[in-house]
Amino acid sequence: NAITNTRAMEPILSLQALPAAEWNNQYTDLPYRQLKINIRDRSIIKTEDAERRVSEPTGLQKRIDELVDEYEGARCFVRPSGTENCVRVHAECVTQRDADKLAMSVGSMVYDFTEELYKSKL
Repeated sequence: NAITNTRAMEPILSLQALPAAEWNNQYTDLPYRQLKINIRDRSIIKTEDAERRVSEPTGLQKRIDELVDEYEGARCFVRPSGTENCVRVHAECVTQRDADKLAMSVGSMVYDFTEELYKSKL
């Protein structure tokens, strides 16, 4: 949790002679958008790297990366829900407008990609 993480950082900052306020100022939150995209079968999507990259289906992560590359300073990942047939799309960009657009683009693409895959397995 956040309190434990903060307490763990105190001795490290002390060893580096870095005041906590200065350390805190080194990070700036980017505008963010999260979307829930309903899909037919969440088990289609598998992730790796702490759920930040899609490992299956093949080609989906490449398509996400291509969309992310269209925006400056962007990052985006999708995670399947553990309980619902949906995925969550998380997008960050330099501007809120771009974060919204990226999340919508990735969400739409993930829906279409998984829908095609689901239909091909019937």
